[in-house]
Amino acid sequence: MEYQRFVALGDSCTEGLDDLLPDGRYRGWADRVASALDGPGFRYANLGVRGRRLDQMLVEQVPNARALEPDLVVLFGGGNDVMSGATASQLAQRVDDIVRAVTSFAPTVAVFTLSDISHRMPFGWRMRPRIEALNTAVRDAASRYDAVLVDVEADECVHDSRYFGPDRLHLSSLGHRRLAGHLLSTLGIPFDPAWLTPLEGTAASASVLDHWRWLRDQVLPVAYTRTRNKLIGRQPGDGFTPKRPQLAPLRVAR
Repeated sequence: MEYQRFVALGDSCTEGLDDLLPDGRYRGWADRVASALDGPGFRYANLGVRGRRLDQMLVEQVPNARALEPDLVVLFGGGNDVMSGATASQLAQRVDDIVRAVTSFAPTVAVFTLSDISHRMPFGWRMRPRIEALNTAVRDAASRYDAVLVDVEADECVHDSRYFGPDRLHLSSLGHRRLAGHLLSTLGIPFDPAWLTPLEGTAASASVLDHWRWLRDQVLPVAYTRTRNKLIGRQPGDGFTPKRPQLAPLRVAR
């Protein structure tokens, strides 16, 4: 099927964090998918905003997506809901609400499960039940509302640190490329098969010093910022705007 109006919804992963272009802009899986879909008449919008939960996307991004009248909507989200401690019932309700809303106006909707990154985080075992609950909700909603399911939970490459950025949470350029490959493969759209070819060799094991630097440079600053923002009533992502709020040809200067 040929798609002409592609809209991406989501959080920092949809925005493209840790997949930097030479000029400092973010690329990300959605831009990579758009490059595979690009052709005469093709237009693309990216409404992703870092830090956003599914319930926030429902009220902030979905109405804008509806107005764009897309023929393909792809949603990547739920990680911030998991990180913020949403319960299994909250996750199920949020997933159902947003998938039901998007499938009500878009002829093709694709949704992702999340890879289990809990082993990469301190006390990550506490997140694992919420990741499992989110993925169950995504699978159920995809079946219920006839959405395309991109099930990446079992991708073994999640254990390779080269697919992740410095914070061990956001995808690296390699990770975004792989995510785009999974989506395009599921949609039956041609792409570079190297995007899904596992990297040669193995990633170097992190030393105790590496773990300490990661804690100092990545974990503690984020924890401090989140705590400060919570005290002043600021939500993650406040002040940021979508990178491509309107449908436009892929190569139009932003």
